Amino acid sequence: MTPPPDVIRVLIVDDHALYRRGLQTVLGTEDDIDIVGEAADGVEAVDEAEEKLPDVIVMDVGMPKRGGIDACRVIKQRVPSARILMLTSSDDESNLFEAVRAGANGYLLKDVPPEEVAAGIRAVFHGQSLISPMMASKLLTEFAQMSQRASAPVSGPGLELPRLTDRELGILRLVARGRLNREIAGELFISENTVRNHIRNILDKLQMHSRMEAAMYAVRQRLIDPDE
Repeated sequence: MTPPPDVIRVLIVDDHALYRRGLQTVLGTEDDIDIVGEAADGVEAVDEAEEKLPDVIVMDVGMPKRGGIDACRVIKQRVPSARILMLTSSDDESNLFEAVRAGANGYLLKDVPPEEVAAGIRAVFHGQSLISPMMASKLLTEFAQMSQRASAPVSGPGLELPRLTDRELGILRLVARGRLNREIAGELFISENTVRNHIRNILDKLQMHSRMEAAMYAVRQRLIDPDE
């Protein structure tokens, strides 16, 4: 039977079979989540993603054959509609930054309560960027350090940076501060739907996969200063 359109199709990727089974058990109790497949490494993840076309992929970082970050990068090219939630025990900020650059839509640590995994799946499915609080703090610190550097933008000579409107830059600045859509909407006195539309336009212009990736690019290119 084909699941109703409001059900989120999920692919689970982890090299530990017991952890995959545990996730399936937990997520199987959610009426709006349908587990459509699983994979034990990044190579299988790419194949399964192309075959199953999941809405959300829950994926570990450290895996054999092909790691989760590299798999994320490939999947974003081959199945751009898929949202990717990294679920890992790695609290290394370099993995977080690389995952964001690869197009991951979320980054959670495995010590989160089980119900937060389901909530994270829903969040990234609906266009949010979800990061564990401890990792979000590291990302915001990186933003602050990036904005304080005096180096020139990293684009090559003769390359014109994408043009963003003042409203889009303002929204991107709030994203870089860790604001959620509803918080951005409240600060700017606009609807959440309008915020989502602006973020969609920003991602199209910058050719990015996630809002946090776009924010990192904008800070690095000195398009915005998160502290302004």
